[in-house]
Amino acid sequence: MKIAIVGTGYVGLVTGTCFAEMGTEVYCVDIDQKKIENLRHGIIPIFEPGLDEMVERNHQAGRLQFTTDLSSIINDVDIVFSAVGTPPDEDGSADLKYVLDVARTVGQNLNKYMVIVTKSTVPVGTAIKVKETIQAELDKRGKSDLKFDVASNPEFLKEGAAITDFMQPDRVVVGVESEEAKKLMEKLYKPFTLNNYRIIYTDIPSAEMIKYAANAMLATRISFMNDIANLCEIVGADVNMVRKGIGSDARIGSKFLYSGCGYGGSCFPKDVKALINTAKKLGHRMEILEAVENVNERQKNILFDKLMKYYNGDIKGKTIAVWGLAFKPKTDDMREAPSLVLIEQILKAGGKVKAYDPVAMKEAREHRLGDTITYAKDIYDATLDADALLMVTEWNEFRLPTWEVIKKTMKRTVVFDGRNIYNKQEMNDAGFDYFGIGI
Repeated sequence: MKIAIVGTGYVGLVTGTCFAEMGTEVYCVDIDQKKIENLRHGIIPIFEPGLDEMVERNHQAGRLQFTTDLSSIINDVDIVFSAVGTPPDEDGSADLKYVLDVARTVGQNLNKYMVIVTKSTVPVGTAIKVKETIQAELDKRGKSDLKFDVASNPEFLKEGAAITDFMQPDRVVVGVESEEAKKLMEKLYKPFTLNNYRIIYTDIPSAEMIKYAANAMLATRISFMNDIANLCEIVGADVNMVRKGIGSDARIGSKFLYSGCGYGGSCFPKDVKALINTAKKLGHRMEILEAVENVNERQKNILFDKLMKYYNGDIKGKTIAVWGLAFKPKTDDMREAPSLVLIEQILKAGGKVKAYDPVAMKEAREHRLGDTITYAKDIYDATLDADALLMVTEWNEFRLPTWEVIKKTMKRTVVFDGRNIYNKQEMNDAGFDYFGIGI
């Protein structure tokens, strides 16, 4: 079986590589010539544990190929996946320009039956627009009777664990509108059903909505716990104890109940905004999600607010160590990262930032922060002569530092823990002023 994946970003490259790993012949397509050339030489544009080895293995085996020309291979494949970007417009709605560009290219070159699958996260109703766009191009070519199907196959990949999520999914959602399309998708996913992974077939609008609803629910749990954490500080409760207490309720569960300095990344912020905007266009208000978004934006200020309170509103000339730049561990993704808001506030207040991240410093220097901050060589270099340490991203190597060394080299031994990975009493006993979230 042969398929094409259009878009070699996070979703497209992981999807194409994992399908190749399962024996499918895959063409990964992208208009970026440099990116394609790099992929042919084993240079991966994103950081995802284990992905580089899997790409190289399948490329060498001939199952994974890279091209910039979708039109040249479109009639050699059975399925085309659209995994291009859907960046948010100013109003928060998803920009479908690239999705519809793929649809136009398909319509301009299609000469046989195939299924065009939307893998990108798109608003409900996008499949209709894709179908109309393809049909319009076929009409122009005098091929109005050529049969094709559209489908929706949203991704549920966690950055840092994407390969495991794809190869061992808790569920695969496929939205189809015909038995023929369903049979083709069943053939593609057969290796997964052999391993008893759950494939859920739905209508297309439901599949499109499932992706948004899932991310919105997870974002809601995070903002809920952050709101609870802030109240815990006021009333003298410990949010970690509260989290354990409510997470033990089987109706609630323990996942995504960790308080912190806000969520970021490419999914939650964008998808919450898009769902709010979709509802607004239809005359409906998503009041809970509006609150989720507001709480998260406020939460990104919390470490800065604690820092300013500690220093009585004046950090001019002070050096602030920041551990973690990526929005979460095991990725170099800094989209909507809380660290960006924090660092901007520190610099604006006259402070200096010395930051360390195991993976994301190249991304920060080249695309986000430039030379506005100092980049440390390791966690101890970051805290050398620092007036405060702010822990923003919970990388494993930050969990058990040698505090005796850090205590000797910091100007002021104060730690602001944005992910609650340290024990307050232990930090106080080690000679540090310690401030977490909700404790």
